[in-house]
Amino acid sequence: MLGLLVAVLAAVGCVSSWLAAGREVVVAPVLDGEPSTMATMYYAPLLTLSMLLAAAAGVLAVVSVAALRRR
Repeated sequence: MLGLLVAVLAAVGCVSSWLAAGREVVVAPVLDGEPSTMATMYYAPLLTLSMLLAAAAGVLAVVSVAALRRR
């Protein structure tokens, strides 16, 4: 049961890390007279943390459910 709780916490950490990784930036126009555009810039270490937490959450969920089914 503790493993499932840790899996849920890892999933919550994954989502919060993913949401914190991106930020909006203004991109200058290519030609004069054209409007500026918005782009999303991502911070790679937070994306890596998000992927690691997602993998950990998946592994913990599978192992925990398998242990609960064996009982």
